[in-house]
Amino acid sequence: MRYVYGSLIVLVVVVLVIFMAQNLESVTVSFLTISVTLPLFVLALIVYALGMTTGGALVGLVRSWYRRSKGDKHIEVKP
Repeated sequence: MRYVYGSLIVLVVVVLVIFMAQNLESVTVSFLTISVTLPLFVLALIVYALGMTTGGALVGLVRSWYRRSKGDKHIEVKP
């Protein structure tokens, strides 16, 4: 199993390097009065990281709502 994980990590790194090499042109992103110019691959990686963060938070929130609706409010641990 260790070799499978290692192979997947190498594959992801290779794909990221290819992606970076093919997307070196700069793009300008504007939000309200702020404009930022950066390479396209950097923008894509930032959007991906923000998506992972917000997606994980949303899944955690929905799980907690589901558990509360089932009545599993808190599990008490007695010493």
